[in-house]
Amino acid sequence: MGAQEVREGFVRLYGAEPEGVWAAPGRVNLIGEHTDYNDGFVMPFALPQIAVAAVSRRTDGVLRLHSADLDSGVAELRLDDLAPESDGNWTAYPAGVVWALREAGHQVTGADIHLSSTVPSGAGLSSSAALEVVVALALNDLYDLGLQGWQLARLCQRAENVYVGAPTGIMDQTASACCEAGHALFLDTRDLSQKQIPLDLAAEGLRLLVVDTQVTHAHSGGEYGKRRAGCEKGAALLGVDALRDIAYADLDAALDRLGDEEEVRRLVRHVVTEDQRVEQVVALLEAGGDSRAVGPILTAGHASLRDDFRVSCPELDLVVDTALAHGALGARMTGGGFGGSAIVLAEAVDVETLTKAVEEAFAAAGHKAPRVFEAVPAAGARRLN
Repeated sequence: MGAQEVREGFVRLYGAEPEGVWAAPGRVNLIGEHTDYNDGFVMPFALPQIAVAAVSRRTDGVLRLHSADLDSGVAELRLDDLAPESDGNWTAYPAGVVWALREAGHQVTGADIHLSSTVPSGAGLSSSAALEVVVALALNDLYDLGLQGWQLARLCQRAENVYVGAPTGIMDQTASACCEAGHALFLDTRDLSQKQIPLDLAAEGLRLLVVDTQVTHAHSGGEYGKRRAGCEKGAALLGVDALRDIAYADLDAALDRLGDEEEVRRLVRHVVTEDQRVEQVVALLEAGGDSRAVGPILTAGHASLRDDFRVSCPELDLVVDTALAHGALGARMTGGGFGGSAIVLAEAVDVETLTKAVEEAFAAAGHKAPRVFEAVPAAGARRLN
């Protein structure tokens, strides 16, 4: 749904023109999974799929929310009644942003919001972050809050962590708020320093495919939280602030110190080696060499997520195994895991063959048909009109 359609939908709902229309994208993470809440490195880029919001201010302490994508009416909330983990519906994401802004001292007095999104929900492509960031950007503009992209990302993360109750890291919101077209974002999640890394795979005859397994996941589920708690336990046992502080060269010694804490050992090994993989990919792309060399690093990342972090699932493994067996240069799950999407780096000439092979493998296994599309680095959050 485009800006004009969302604007027209707003007029039908609320009987007046919105003050503006904004967009924020979903993201795919090239490399760096489950490192963001360990103060580590990530490398996402924005997708063309976006959440769009038409918004106007209110002065009466009322927040009205509507989604064109759901068969439900307008939700009306009182700002003074907003409280963490009080809302189990989709409205928790935009309402959480308003709550976080007000908690931070920003004078937001209400809003009418109409939303629509083309970011697949539950696919590991940050549909919730896109929803949060588009609302945050709109309110930032309308209320002249003067917040920068990384600051909006922080507030959106707080909304998701505290208000929604999902223990996510900072990557998704920062990617949605700060990515640039034609680039991947090398982000240090400890200090939020950023570097835009040019990424033009098409110029090299390559494509990056996203394969949405159609297996939905939820970050607020217990397994994600268990992994995060395990990482925090590992950091505490090793006497560091976060696993980011364990150098790759010191990994074996660190694992020895963990003794018989086998589950923690696996989590630590993944995070430390994944940070190293991010740095490898950044070095390759910055050197301007052949991006085909990124492929094996992606595949190694999947093995680590599957075997050490244990957040893959049969459908994700089937995508990776099938793609590699049919000529892919590399493949891995992307996102939090337990479903969602995988990415496949391939020669452009092999895309049709790979796509068919994956679709046939899913059919043979009795799985729901996957959704396959090309991922091209797109622009981050912005005002449309």
